[in-house]
Formats: sequence, structure tokens, C-alpha cells
Amino acid sequence: MKGPVEPFKIKMIEHVGMPDENRRKEAIREAGFNTFLLKSEDVFIDLLTDSGTSAMSDNQWAGLMLGDEAYAGARNFYNLEKSVQDVLGYKYMVPTHQGRGAEHLMYSHLVKPGQIVPRNMYFTTSKLHVELPGGKMVDSIIDEAHDPENEHPFKGNFDFKKLQAFIDEYGLDKISFVNVEMDVNMAGGQPISMENLRKLREFCNDYKLKIIYDATRSSENAYFIREREKGYENTPIIDILREMMSYSDGCIYSSKKDCLVNIGGFLATNDEEIFEATRNMVVVYEGLHTYGGMAGRDMEALARGLREGAEYNYLKYRINQVRYLGKLLMEAGVPIVKPTGGHAVFLNALKFLPHVRREQWPAQTLAAAIYEDSAVRSMERGAISKGRDKETGENIFPKLELVRLTIPRRVYTNTHMEYTAESVIRLYEKRDTIRGLKMVYEPKYLRFFQARFEKISL
Repeated sequence: MKGPVEPFKIKMIEHVGMPDENRRKEAIREAGFNTFLLKSEDVFIDLLTDSGTSAMSDNQWAGLMLGDEAYAGARNFYNLEKSVQDVLGYKYMVPTHQGRGAEHLMYSHLVKPGQIVPRNMYFTTSKLHVELPGGKMVDSIIDEAHDPENEHPFKGNFDFKKLQAFIDEYGLDKISFVNVEMDVNMAGGQPISMENLRKLREFCNDYKLKIIYDATRSSENAYFIREREKGYENTPIIDILREMMSYSDGCIYSSKKDCLVNIGGFLATNDEEIFEATRNMVVVYEGLHTYGGMAGRDMEALARGLREGAEYNYLKYRINQVRYLGKLLMEAGVPIVKPTGGHAVFLNALKFLPHVRREQWPAQTLAAAIYEDSAVRSMERGAISKGRDKETGENIFPKLELVRLTIPRRVYTNTHMEYTAESVIRLYEKRDTIRGLKMVYEPKYLRFFQARFEKISL
């Protein structure tokens, strides 16, 4: 046996086509060599994101039929509230249409102009939602997270010396809150340890600082704690989750990942002041506080998915399918971020395409090349995602220039992983023939979604 055994049966399939080589070349050119701009019908295996791309269970589909579409007080809201209380341990919950809505409510409430938000590595939308009200996100992650070859088991950990340095430099009143991401995406899906979370709580208590989690992939983070951290080897995932959340003042949550649904999100807290303020704002931006932009049926699927996504056997399969793809690539010498993360395999584009200069966007180049070779859609996580310096306007070139092969949950088989690996390995063997790109269109915000490129001529 090669890959992990799926702990489920397949009841329904979706037919997909395989565009031929000519169509693939035409499609990626039409998309401006940006995989976000490809049409879904031109994609064979879609590894663009794990956000909203999961396959729901029969239990979740059954829940859709129990949607209470009352404008106010739908029973599904109370089911969701109970799931959040049972699984995560928060008292209060505000639903939103997706995680981005929760970020907007939470961060616009907490961030004041001129303040900073220390975080264990930025994420694109989180960074922007801190900047829009006048704040700045700063990096407080351990140095190991910036080294793709380093196999530290918890590369998502905070560096307390960096955190202290920000307090000393800016002053305590300039720290809005400390932001913690679970399974740090831009570092390669790397977890944070329980020990680090506990120490962070103690540190922030000393300074009376709030801690807000981006808990989007917290169940996967909890699995890594159970697997790697002494004392948690036999602890139920829900118990790990509740302890993790107990060290925070609240969280934002994109339900489109660990909750196994196609849409939805929420913020949760034990802080009554945060709850009252955001519950008031959700009415302005999302919808009434008992639906927050979601249909009743979607809240029901989410309520059930939060519980399913915290099941150990499912998480074991999930993490090990991602590892299987990583193992296939490492065995062939393909440079990836180590150790393999929770939701994706990240290719190290700087080592994969060392001849492509940073100004020619090596990660964007590699993502486009993978699609052209095999109709597998991946995405860039490097300088295009990082964007420009807010003050100078110059491009920021982070240490990590990555291509993310993101595995949707319960969607693809191990054979799909093998097909993907074969394509990436084939490209690696002829990597010297791959040419870089030049950017020909750049939007103002979150440019990686809509930027367009052209191949650099020989």
C-alpha cells in the first residue's frame, strides 16, 4: 500500500475533462498566466485552494434539507452556536458569509490608526484588513519558518524576543492585539505548539494584550499537537482544541477549510465587549446577527462540519494524504518546504527555478508551467502575494517564494496525487527550459487574484 486509506465511501462523482496540450497553452495565455483567472472547465485537478472546495458528507447534505430560512432566529444559528461552544469552547459567536467578513468585523473594531499587529507570519487578507483601518502587521514568527529546509516540528511558533522588540520599539499603546494563525499558511502550513500558545498567553497577560486567533485550520493544527507534542499523544482532538482556544480572547474562522463546507465563517469570543461591538457591526455589513450572510442550510452544514472536521480518523487521513504527495516529490529530489504541512505541499520555487530572477516571478512562472504541462491548477505564494511596501511602493521579495499545491478535503484520491507528482517531477527534470514572466497588469489590492502576466521573450 502506498497512500493512506480513505475513511469514507464515494457516493457521487463529478465528471471532469482533460484539455489537450494546445488548449492548455491557449487557456493559460488567455488567463494572463495567472491560475486564478483560469476557467474551472479548463482544469483537470484543482489544487488552487482548500477554501470552499471540500466534499461534504451525507450527514451535512442531510442537514441542508433542514435549513430554516427565517430572517431572524433560525434554528440553524443556534445549532451552529452550540457546535462552536462544544468544539471550541467560546461562549459567543457571530456568523459571517466567510472568513474575510469575520476579519473585517474583528480587525476594524480592534485596530486604530498607527497601531501594529504582531503575527506569526502574515496572510494576505489578514494583512489588508489590518492595514485598511490604518494599522500595520509585523512578523513575529521564529526564524526557522523562513527556511524551507528546516524541519522544526512547530515552525508556526512565536519568537518572544521579536515580540518584545516590537513592544519596546513602538510602545505598548501602539500594539492593537497579537494575532495567531493556526497552521501558518504562508510558512507552508506549519503548526504552532501548545507550549508556545501557553507561553504567549502568559506573555500577553503581563502586558494586558489581547490575543486573537486566525483559527481557520485549527483542527489540523490540533492534530499536529497530538502527533508531535509530548503529553498529548492520546488526547481527543476536541480537548486539544478547547485548550488551544482557552489561551485566546477570540478568533476569526473561515469555515471553508476545516469545517468542510463550501461557504461560511464566523468570529467567536468570550469577551463580551468584542461580541457586542461585532454583533452590532455584522448587521451593517453582513446581515442580521442570527445569519450573518449565510442561508440557514449553510449554517446547518457548518454546524455539522465543525464537529466532523475535528474527528481524529478523518484528520489522520487528511494529513497523511498531503504527506503522501510530499513524499513522492521529495523522493524525486523536488525542493519543497519541510516538514510537509497540514493542507498543502509547497514547492520551493527559488530552488526549483534558480535561473529565474525574482523580478521575473519564479513562483508565478512555476504555477503557470505546471498547469500547461498537466492541467493541474496550483497557486503562487511569494512576492506577488506579498505585494508592495505600503510606504515606498517597492515590491517586497520575501525569503519564501513558493507554489502551493493545496489539497481539497475528501475530494481527490491518491491516484490524483500520483498524477500531480508525475507532472511536477517531469517539469523539474526540464526546469532549465522554463522562462520567467513579466507583470502587465496589477490591481490595487490583493494583486495575486487578478494580476496578468506575459512570458518573457528569448
